[in-house]
Amino acid sequence: MLSEGSSFLKGMVLGGIFCLVLSLLGTFRAGIPSQIEHLHHHLKPHSKEELQKLSQTQMSELTEQVRVYCIIMVTPKILVHWAAANDTWSKHCDKSVFYSSESAKALEAVDLQEQDEWVRLRKAIKHAFNNAGGLRWFFVARPTTFAIIENLKYLVLVKEPSEPFYIGHVQKSGELEYVEYESGIVLSYEAMRRLVEVFKDEGKCPERSKALWKLSEEKQLATCLKYSGVFAENGEDAQGRELFNKKSVGSLISDSMAQNPSDVVEICCSDMAITFTGMSPSQMQVMMFGVYRLRPYGHNFHDSLTFLPPKGSDND
Repeated sequence: MLSEGSSFLKGMVLGGIFCLVLSLLGTFRAGIPSQIEHLHHHLKPHSKEELQKLSQTQMSELTEQVRVYCIIMVTPKILVHWAAANDTWSKHCDKSVFYSSESAKALEAVDLQEQDEWVRLRKAIKHAFNNAGGLRWFFVARPTTFAIIENLKYLVLVKEPSEPFYIGHVQKSGELEYVEYESGIVLSYEAMRRLVEVFKDEGKCPERSKALWKLSEEKQLATCLKYSGVFAENGEDAQGRELFNKKSVGSLISDSMAQNPSDVVEICCSDMAITFTGMSPSQMQVMMFGVYRLRPYGHNFHDSLTFLPPKGSDND
């Protein structure tokens, strides 16, 4: 009897493990055709030399055409970061909208009345797409992210929003390549259009997954985009340095000092960096001062382009 009971328990354990493995495989593969080739590549901005070949009229038209809708996902639990993002970098978006899990009296936001993060993100993306007007680039971020929107615009300056772009800091999980949420996600109009369309297909892009092991929203987003033929692209500068950073400036400098003491700044960060994360609200205010206000008198940066702030904006 003891032997039979032991065998029965072993069978139950093995059966449970087998079901879990099947669930995980189903979640990661989710029926995505295995013959789809690896299309992820490294996206870099135009060089200064390439920009100099453009006429003043062409450059002026480009700077006016590249406009960004910022989708900022918030909850009342992180009210201080929400307030900091509202008071700092979001003012440089052509349109910034905060999407909340519930209403908050202190700050203005679209109340999605949803606690599930993936469902809330889907609702925010659909709302942004339907209310974008003439804006053709979208930036999805959390308020704990600090973004330099002008550098984002420079990255996508000569990219066509009518083509499917999905850009950021690319990570890999099994066969799935995805853009990390914490360091910000850039989507073109065409990528958004395809995404909103695939949201209608519960088989390919379910709103509420039935799998035992729930994927994070960044991986679910990547899976839905992959079904739509949109693949993750890593944003980096001409030297191959990351533009979308997973850490704060201070952390990156500390890492560089430990690993590359003879060339700290050059190795640490790109001078065209787009995002940093892991900063307190007060550090975000300091970043605003350093990025937009502090200037050496008499020094000209000779930038070929000027990105003007949105009309009526009170940004720095």
